[in-house]
This record gives sequence, structure tokens and C-alpha cells, in this order.
Amino acid sequence: MTYETIQFARDGGVATLTLNRPQVMNALSSRMRAEICDAVSTLSGDVRCLVITGAGRGFCSGQDLTDRAAAADLEGTLRDEYEPMLRAIRACRAPVIAAVNGVAAGAGANLALAADVVIAAESATFIQAFARIGLVPDAGGTFIIPRAVGAARAMGMMLFAEPVTARQAADWGLIWDVLPDEAFTDGVAARARRLAEGPTAAYRAIREAVEASFGNSLDAQLALEARLQGQAGRSADFVEGVTAFLEKRPARFSGQ
Repeated sequence: MTYETIQFARDGGVATLTLNRPQVMNALSSRMRAEICDAVSTLSGDVRCLVITGAGRGFCSGQDLTDRAAAADLEGTLRDEYEPMLRAIRACRAPVIAAVNGVAAGAGANLALAADVVIAAESATFIQAFARIGLVPDAGGTFIIPRAVGAARAMGMMLFAEPVTARQAADWGLIWDVLPDEAFTDGVAARARRLAEGPTAAYRAIREAVEASFGNSLDAQLALEARLQGQAGRSADFVEGVTAFLEKRPARFSGQ
């Protein structure tokens, strides 16, 4: 697919997907959703960290409200376009960082929250803006946000539709970290390189275990941990990690 609404670049093991409609604060069009889904689903095997960010002064303002076709069938748009995009992000073979460089509103906020790790610039904000136009939060927001911050804060965010600052989002546990604006780009790059040099298969197993924990009993979770740990214990990365520890040197993980 030729990309018209996103930019996709590689630097070693790190791939960066930039939402690239800055003139409309990177609003999500049908074309952009298809391009995000394609880019994430077709990552080459040597990509070991994916960063999703926005061009210009915002991360993503949510659904493009000028898209009349999407507005005419919101249910179909969610099922046919949003769900494949979000599932592709959740199933990505590499860990995903959302680098929120500015406002993340509506479905744009929930796109960011679908990542494994969210790092925001100090000036960024998160807004569940749906109620402002008489809609219900979607794109996974009603699933992700209550699990991250609890029902009381989730309801407040969604009913009042007021901006939540990056610092407040981090204090609530909605996101992982906040960086000063002037240190944001370098800070995200350093975190991405760290993940790209890590045990990629173990990261996927960690994601699987954490996601399953919300629906599992303790017995089921213990069984899952044992199975995943057994797989990890048979990997070359485990051998390398132990060897590096004993030799008092940094590990050189292959990600396999």
C-alpha cells in the first residue's frame, strides 16, 4: 500500500509510524485507518519496537467529522475499520509505544491507549470528547480506561469530556510516563531503542499474560504463567540473559 496519510520510517530495530494529517490535527480518516492497519500488520520480522506518534502540534484529534460516509454508519465504521486497526496494534509482534506529542482526543486518545506503553509530552492532553457531540466513547475506550483508572475516573472523563493533562494521566495510571516537551523526542527514542534491544518474544509473552489476567482466575493465571515461562526458558534470549548476568556484561538479545 502507498501511504498518503501516515509516514513510516525505520531506524535499526525501531519503526516509527507518524500520523500525518497535521492540517486537521491528524484526524482519523478511512484512508488513515487502512494505512495504519496495513503498516502495523506487515511489519518485517526485524522490527523490534514500533513507535506511533503524530505530525505537527497534536497526536490525533479523533474521527474526521467531515467524513460523511463514516458518520452515516458509525456502527459499520467501527466494526469494519476501527476494530481491525486496534486489533493490529494489540497483536503487533513488537512492543508498541504511543508517543503522544500533543492533544489526543476521542478515538485518537483511545488509539494511543491501545499501545503497550504511552509516553506523553508535558503539554499533551487526553480528552474523551464523545459526549460533546452526543456520542458514546468507542475505539476501545470503555474497555481500556476503566481498567486503568477505575470506574469513577473513567465516568468523570467520559461524562464531562474535559481535558486530562499528561501529568494527571500519569498520576492516575492511565499512561506510563510524562517527559518535558524539550526532552520528549530524545526520551522516546531512548526508550524505543531499549525495547528494540530487548527480548522481543518475552515482551510478547508479558503482554499476553497481563491481558489475560483481567479475565482469569488465580489458578488459570498461574497455569498461563507456567506455560509462558516454560517457553521463555527454552529461548536463546534466556540463555544469553543468564550468561550475560554471570559474565557481568550487557545482554545481547536476538529477540527470538
